Amino acid sequence: MIESAVSGRGLHERFLRGLELSPGRTAIRVDAESLTYEAMHELALRRAGALLAGAPQAPRGVAVLADKSLSAYVGILAALYAGVTVVPLNPRFPAERTRRMLTAAGVSAVIADPVGRAALAETELDLPVLDESAPGPALDAPVAVRPSDTAYVLFTSGSTGRPKGVPITHASNGHYFDLLERRYDFGPDDVFCQNVGLNFDCAMFELFCAWGHGAPVHAIPPAAHRDLPAFFAERRMTVWFSTPSGISFVRRMGGLAPGAMPTLRWSFFAGEALLCEDAAAWQAAAPRSKIENLYGPTELTVTVTGHRWSPETSPRLAVNGVVPIGRVHDGHDHLLLDEGTESATEGELCVTGPQMTPGYLDPEDDRGRFLERDGRRWYRTGDRVRRLDNGELAYLGRLDSQVQIQGFRVELAEVDHVVRQCPGVQNAAAVTRPAPGGGLELVLYYTGDRVPPATLRRAVSARLPDPMVPRAFLHVAEFPLNSNHKVDRARLAREAAAMSDGRP
Repeated sequence: MIESAVSGRGLHERFLRGLELSPGRTAIRVDAESLTYEAMHELALRRAGALLAGAPQAPRGVAVLADKSLSAYVGILAALYAGVTVVPLNPRFPAERTRRMLTAAGVSAVIADPVGRAALAETELDLPVLDESAPGPALDAPVAVRPSDTAYVLFTSGSTGRPKGVPITHASNGHYFDLLERRYDFGPDDVFCQNVGLNFDCAMFELFCAWGHGAPVHAIPPAAHRDLPAFFAERRMTVWFSTPSGISFVRRMGGLAPGAMPTLRWSFFAGEALLCEDAAAWQAAAPRSKIENLYGPTELTVTVTGHRWSPETSPRLAVNGVVPIGRVHDGHDHLLLDEGTESATEGELCVTGPQMTPGYLDPEDDRGRFLERDGRRWYRTGDRVRRLDNGELAYLGRLDSQVQIQGFRVELAEVDHVVRQCPGVQNAAAVTRPAPGGGLELVLYYTGDRVPPATLRRAVSARLPDPMVPRAFLHVAEFPLNSNHKVDRARLAREAAAMSDGRP
């Protein structure tokens, strides 16, 4: 047996608390399979022991390359139990992107299911893979960690054509979940959804809010979205989390009838702008649910503001029909910068405090994203906000070329970079337009030779995740230029939106 200890601030301790509260109750359910807190704890200890067995030193990082499966959820907990950094990755991403992320994170072992094994093989990286049959003595208890240790690394889109790694510490998670404890009344009888991808930071909210209270987490199968009210009724679902565009999808499936989702107590939306009309429709369908609009980039640990929806007051506070994002979390300072000058009313939101990442894995990525001011380091969100009379913040839009597609953060420059490398393409400019089901989709304008859209789509799909693949590729002889002689993306975006009805 390997002697271990518990530190007092590790993210895994939320699961240990749930273990004390609900040892024999369900911790995770995937389709018809489930694990109790006791069973999951024992499995995680065994797999953590296998991770550490025979190694002269603990692995630097462990990737969890798996679909939503019991292997994936136990793998995340096992890596935390082993005291190493977890790197959740989507096995459906293109092989080149997965290889870059594994390399950038310094991963020295992989926890994978069959889909993840196949994805790893395509990267041609020689990394040891841990699965259910991996040998090794079980740990007596989770390995001690320091608050400053990195709990997990998540990747966001990068303007240079490669994803950016964001490390988040145990201390940052500690502050975040302590704050959520004070804000929400979750308990063992709640039933949490696990809806977003495991490589999205909001998955940490879903998992560790539930596990910290001894509540079950249910992975949401894709087919369930066709009739969410029926799924919620069957599972007695009480806590929901999705991007706002998910509301539009449920509406198209006929799931927003008044009173259709009576079991929900809490509904959380993040990753995109939440429209008042969508919040009101969801509230009508889930009349017993409290609705929160959450905001926060990955660099600030999942979410760093929140607004509680009120049918009476929220629409009056809204700007351009968008629900406010609320107040910045306690323990943080923020300022608004308008062209480099601090503003009391409107500007780019900059935040400093305990939820802020120490910096990207590659220090080169820090340039332009962090600000040194008043002897402190601030994260520049790139989001323009307005301070309302009640002190809350309203989201106005992006200052740069970063957008949210299906909750996935996309640097338009990265899409441009990939398309420019396609044979025949001279230059490329990605813009957004409204998607049929709500939210945004990408449209790509390019110059050079006229290339069949299917050819471009295949080439881009081999390098970028699906949310980053443009839905239309449009050839132009030359780009329109603005008064600064730069590509007039605003004009291209207007043209793309104007042709939406007759797609592409």
